Amino acid sequence: MCTLAVNPCVKFQFPHFHRRRRQKRASSCHCNTRIMMVAFSLPQNSSIQLRSSLLPQNTQYLNRAPQFLPVNDVITCGMRSKEARVFPRLCHAISEKESSNSLGATAKNNNPIIVIDNYDSFTYNLCQYMGELGCNFEVYRNDELTVDELRKKNPRGILISPGPGAPQDSGISLQTVWELGPDVPLFGVCMGLQCIGEAFGGKIVRSPSGVMHGKSSLVYHNEGGEDGLFAGISNPFTVGRYHSLVIEKESFPSNALEITAWTEDGLVMAARHKVYRHLQGVQFHPESIITTEGKTIVANFIKLIESKEAVSAT
Repeated sequence: MCTLAVNPCVKFQFPHFHRRRRQKRASSCHCNTRIMMVAFSLPQNSSIQLRSSLLPQNTQYLNRAPQFLPVNDVITCGMRSKEARVFPRLCHAISEKESSNSLGATAKNNNPIIVIDNYDSFTYNLCQYMGELGCNFEVYRNDELTVDELRKKNPRGILISPGPGAPQDSGISLQTVWELGPDVPLFGVCMGLQCIGEAFGGKIVRSPSGVMHGKSSLVYHNEGGEDGLFAGISNPFTVGRYHSLVIEKESFPSNALEITAWTEDGLVMAARHKVYRHLQGVQFHPESIITTEGKTIVANFIKLIESKEAVSAT
């Protein structure tokens, strides 16, 4: 039996599941802090994906809960085929009330953060975090535009989402790391980190820990006293992992990158470029409910963008 906390503004259709309790939707849509509990049983090797949309006031959020994956799903993370994707590209519109209190409200650069969506079910959870932090962003699938077209948009930053498969399956993601990573703040999540590793000579291999879909791990970090993705984060802290591939530690490109976080068994959980400090990534999912301080990590990426903009302005 699984119990899931979700937004009460969602309508569910579970033809084979028993819905134990449902909280009625309030007449107002100001319900960010309210939850409902749904309990259901799943047959072996089944999967479920939940999506919800929430529009409080003038702000649009799209919240998509992580899915439960089949136990024999070896490499994929999130949705397993491009054909399964039905969501259009979403641009987040910041409400007047939100922007006045948001992290990015004082930023002079109004250009968007570009999110490269690798056809993954977690992408819009990351987008919701950025929206809640007051960011203007645009989402493009990894085959929707070229790197040159991306460059012309002059993004403040780039977020490369998780996705199924390996970096070779990530559309423009790998090329984006090569061509734009040195100049534009870039944050890779899960396969996004693997793209960073492969771009600088690392080898992507199957994790010796096996398939890690929806599993928690303690992660340790060390950024050498610098304020990076893990500024203000407990050490160690708990993360949610949804992957079966990792950057091989033996072939880790230490001439270009440095490891900033790792598991108890020594697997690479985060890395950044030694010269381009704004080029960083994590193997775990900061947007997962399992990750205890994931939103702070996303906020720290935004701070990296703002720091680079401040330096460029001087």
